[in-house]
Amino acid sequence: MEETIAFAVVAVLIGFSKGGLGGPVPVALTVPILTLIIEPQVAVGMILPLLLFADVFALYFYWRQWSRKYIALMLIPGLIGVLLGTFVLVDIDAVTLKRSIGGLTLVALSFKIGSERLRRLAYHPRDWHGWIAGCASGFGSTLANVGAPPFTAYLLLQPKMTPRSFVGTTTLFFAAMNLTKLPSYIAIGILDLPQLVNIAWVFLIIPGAIALARALINRINQQTFEWIMMAPLIILSLYLLIVG
Repeated sequence: MEETIAFAVVAVLIGFSKGGLGGPVPVALTVPILTLIIEPQVAVGMILPLLLFADVFALYFYWRQWSRKYIALMLIPGLIGVLLGTFVLVDIDAVTLKRSIGGLTLVALSFKIGSERLRRLAYHPRDWHGWIAGCASGFGSTLANVGAPPFTAYLLLQPKMTPRSFVGTTTLFFAAMNLTKLPSYIAIGILDLPQLVNIAWVFLIIPGAIALARALINRINQQTFEWIMMAPLIILSLYLLIVG
């Protein structure tokens, strides 16, 4: 029963995020929630197919709204980050992974909280900054689905980045990261295909959650919603970091 509820909540959170409600914060909650009831490696692996399914809808909403410049700059480093994250997942033990998930999520939250200040910084763009951000995002995405902060922080610092281009570029980048992670997860054995079949019903929740997010996006305060999501995320992250 607990597992059923947890996967249903995860599907709703993924739908909200891919529908544009709350940005990456709802997705950041998914791994910590599942690690409370199943092994962390399995939790990371099981969420990936749900993300890939939801990415199809997100790409539809923001088709060709991305910046080719920043995708070209950060994609290869992102793929390198995915490979590095995969090597870590092979050898890391469950307790260390739980603590890593908690720690990385708290770091992600600190980036989110400081995002407004980032916009006000006097910044001179350098390509190598994008390479580092892309690699860090691929690594964080592979290890704990918290790869958004370095990528979004870099984009926030760029001049003339429109909100729609920002979201479109982020959507395409992480759809590519998720697709790259699929063969990696299968190769190292953390994607449990029989269990995935058992939770196939979860995929049916995602389109409804996306539709609800699209309906609510202009009717509720985004910042308030994000803070509502961040409160339990902080608690779960601290729990994983301390208790392991």
